[in-house]
Amino acid sequence: MTALTLLAGDGAVRAVALREAPAFTKPGRPPASRVAYAAAHVVPRASADNTPGVPADIDWDATLAFRHHVWSWGLGVADAMDTAQRNMGLDPAATRELISRSAAEANAVGGRLVVGVNTDHLEAEHVSLAEIVDAYLAQLHHAEDAGAGAVLMASRHLARAAQSAEDYRRVYGEVLAAAGAPVVLHWLGPAFDPVLAGYFGSDDADAAADTLLHIIAADPDRVSGVKMSLLDADAEIAVRRRLPATARMFTGDDFHYVGLIEGEGEGAGAADDGPARPYSDALLGAFAAVAPNASAAIQALDAGDVGAYRAILGPTEELSRQVFAAPTYYYKTGVAFLAWLNGHQPAFQMVGGLHAARSLPHLSRIVELANEAGALERPELAAARWHALLGVNGIEARSAAVPVGADV
Repeated sequence: MTALTLLAGDGAVRAVALREAPAFTKPGRPPASRVAYAAAHVVPRASADNTPGVPADIDWDATLAFRHHVWSWGLGVADAMDTAQRNMGLDPAATRELISRSAAEANAVGGRLVVGVNTDHLEAEHVSLAEIVDAYLAQLHHAEDAGAGAVLMASRHLARAAQSAEDYRRVYGEVLAAAGAPVVLHWLGPAFDPVLAGYFGSDDADAAADTLLHIIAADPDRVSGVKMSLLDADAEIAVRRRLPATARMFTGDDFHYVGLIEGEGEGAGAADDGPARPYSDALLGAFAAVAPNASAAIQALDAGDVGAYRAILGPTEELSRQVFAAPTYYYKTGVAFLAWLNGHQPAFQMVGGLHAARSLPHLSRIVELANEAGALERPELAAARWHALLGVNGIEARSAAVPVGADV
C-alpha cells in the first residue's frame, strides 16, 4: 500500500494510505438537471518570469487543455473570471487573448463557455461613471465578437465611484441596454476582494439585494442569471426565491454548494424550470478543482439519485473550504496546486508568483482532503509530485514500507 506523507504546522509528518481514484464515467452529453460551470485558472510557462507585477506569460497548450478537460466531463467553463487571477496577475492583454483563445476552442468542440467582463483595463483607479460604462462595453463587445457568453463581473472602479444604489442602477442599466445577448450578473463579496465591500450600494445584504433585483426587473430579458459569491447560503437562497423565471441562480458559494445545488423541499433533486427554482445552478472555482466529482454528482441528480449525489459531492466541500480558507482571495493557489497534482500542468507555477501564497502545511491539508474526497485523479502521480515538493523543502517523505497511520 502506498503511503502519502502529510505535514503539520509544527513540522511533524505522518503517513496515511493513498486511496484509489473513483471510477467516475464521463457523460455522453452535458448534465441536464443543473447548469454547471467550472471557473478555470491559467497556467504560466514554467520558465517565465512568474513574479509579482510582471505581465502574464501563459502556457497556452496547458491552459487550453485544462478547459478541454472540464468540457470532457460535461461541465461548462467560466473563463477570465477571478479564478483566472483577474486583478491578481492576469493583465488586460493576457485577458483579451485568453477570451479569444478559449472562445475559439469552445466553438470548435461545442463546449459551453462564459467569460468575465470587467473594467480592469482602465489604468486610473478613480474614473467617472460614464468611463466605467464605456469600459464595460469595450470588454463586452470583445467577448460577444469572440462568440462567448458574458458574466458582468463586479467592478472595482464602480465600487470606488458609486455614491448610491442609483449609480449602480444607472451603470448596469446602460450596459445591459447595449448587450447583444442575455448576461450573468456577478455579486462578489469582500472575502474574495475587499475593495468590493458595499457593492450594489450597501453593506447590508438585503439592501444590496434589492438593488440587484431592481436592475434585473428593469431589463429582465437581458439577464440570464446571477452568480452570488458571498459565502452566505441564506442570502443566496433569499435572492434565489425572488428571481424571475428568466434568471438562474448560479452559486458561487464554495463553502455551501452541496446543499445549494441540491435545493429546497421535496423533489428538489430534480430539475424545475419554473419561477423561483428551488435550487442553484453552479459557477464555481471549486468545480475546476473537482471537475470529475462534480460531473458524477450531477449525473446522479439526472438519474434522480440524491443519495449518490450527496455521497459523491459531499466530501469535496471540506476540501473546498480548505482551498478557500481565509484569506479567501488566495484560493487560486489551491486550484492551481490541485491541477498540478492531477497532471494538468507541468509545474506548480502561477502568474504573479501566487504559487507562494499558501504554506506547505496548508497545501498538505489540501492533499489530505483531496485524497479522502476522491479528488486525486491520478493518485500515484499526485503522491510523487507532492513528495517531491516536500523533498525540495527539506522534508523527507515516508516510505511506502512504513506502517500507515504512524506518526514520526
